[in-house]
Amino acid sequence: MQGRVALLQFGPITLKALKPKGTNFEPQTLGEHVRKRRLELRLTQKQAAERLGVKPWTVLNWEKDHTEPPIESIPAILQFLGYEPFPESKTLPERMLARRRAIGWSIKEAARQLGVDEGTWGVWERGATAPKGQHLMLLNALIS
Repeated sequence: MQGRVALLQFGPITLKALKPKGTNFEPQTLGEHVRKRRLELRLTQKQAAERLGVKPWTVLNWEKDHTEPPIESIPAILQFLGYEPFPESKTLPERMLARRRAIGWSIKEAARQLGVDEGTWGVWERGATAPKGQHLMLLNALIS
């Protein structure tokens, strides 16, 4: 023995711990939807990132709304969420965008699949012009 005595503090002791994050918020952005679902599943950002096929920093940036998920990541996010967080698609341009998101296609890839120029797809998706004839039939088959 070295003759040492432990010093005991006289007075109140305060213990601190991380406060659990609540899930009782209404998500407004896709990143907030990811955060809410991750917290409901009690996953760390690293675990969520593994499920989503991205890096943990990516999940952090989505959750903090520093960045938007790229369209290529949307299919994995939709699977992770288990629901569609976007408003119901009613118009043809909205249905075009919804289909692209669900598949994870860029405008370029969607246009290639339909056999049109990406600029053409873009003006259709923005609602600036509407497809007609054979293109409309092909487009409806593609997005149905």
